[in-house]
Amino acid sequence: MSKRNTQANKAAARERLRAEREAQAKKDRTRKQLVVAVSVVAALAVVGGISYGVTQLNKPDAWEAAADAKNVTAPKNTSGEDGTTVVIGEAGAKKTLELYEDSRCPVCATFEQGVGETVSKDVEAGKYKVKFVGATFIDNTDNGEGSKNALSALGAALDVSPEAFMEYKAALYSAKFHPEESDDKFAKDSYLVEVADSVDALKGNKDFQKDVEDGTYDAWAMKMSKSFDKSGVQGTPTVKMDGKKITAEGSENAPMTADEFTKAIDKALKA
Repeated sequence: MSKRNTQANKAAARERLRAEREAQAKKDRTRKQLVVAVSVVAALAVVGGISYGVTQLNKPDAWEAAADAKNVTAPKNTSGEDGTTVVIGEAGAKKTLELYEDSRCPVCATFEQGVGETVSKDVEAGKYKVKFVGATFIDNTDNGEGSKNALSALGAALDVSPEAFMEYKAALYSAKFHPEESDDKFAKDSYLVEVADSVDALKGNKDFQKDVEDGTYDAWAMKMSKSFDKSGVQGTPTVKMDGKKITAEGSENAPMTADEFTKAIDKALKA
């Protein structure tokens, strides 16, 4: 092999090596650019995710939104601002019994189981009207949504009829369906519908079920709850007539039996 050929081969080899290095360097630059780009996208995604998460955390939940609602859908058979006045009974009845309750309240359940039937009979007989004021404070003290959700469902029952409202309220407080205060079963729409199936006017009632599931009366329930908060009443159940508390004889508490209740009411009716 001539010296010229040897030099030419070496030169060609050097040229191939240079080309290969340039190609590799180009690949490395491209790879680095891709890594940087992916990293930037990932970083933006993380920042975006954090931003979205913060936005979601700061976003009011459904009940907060309902409490702030400007337009309130009130059930039928109501009156007053936002339909928060619920009075059931004969228009000619001269006296009005005020009843303050929280659906999750275990003492309210005891009261309703012992006295509820007597109240219903008295109202039907025209002895007095009953004004219902619903509270939701147990949701705050024990955490949950059951008081609010049950009050909204009571609104759906009231939209059907005053009688359906009274019967549904009795069912919610019954020994069969009322949960422990710490058990937030009323937060489940399915459970509220299950309870309603024990009431003839509500059993299989698609309009009632839809109102419960859609939260039609959520805003109304929150307005009703605010009415309770403004009433000055400190606990439930509280029973009043002519602005004065009705209590069991010798006690500061609401009467828990039919006999205690009738004695206290008869006395209040004569006052």
